[in-house]
Amino acid sequence: VEVVESGGGLAQPGGSLRLSCTASGTTFILERMGWYRQAPGKERELVASINSDDTTRYADAVKGRFTVSTGSGKNTIYLEMNRLKPEDTGSYYCMIREGGWGTDYWGQGTKVTVSS
Repeated sequence: VEVVESGGGLAQPGGSLRLSCTASGTTFILERMGWYRQAPGKERELVASINSDDTTRYADAVKGRFTVSTGSGKNTIYLEMNRLKPEDTGSYYCMIREGGWGTDYWGQGTKVTVSS
């Protein structure tokens, strides 16, 4: 199973970025896909997730600013990030949970920097 993220980079406060993540090599339906982030010196935390029934969950810090969605093939997840803040800076990791054994797979991460 391969999980590949893209779309990170530098944005100004108030700006926008869109992250993408595609999973390949899976055998079962993906039960859940999500985005986590880790700021320097802090633990990895959930940003947003979406289940196979399209229910979503967001961290309080990003509600109303970030939107998680999946592609038509259900093996791609997007994170639309608007009104970015410096505290959104960090490495963003994509996680997929495959059905069957419920195994989680992680991408290598993509860096997001919000700075003027």
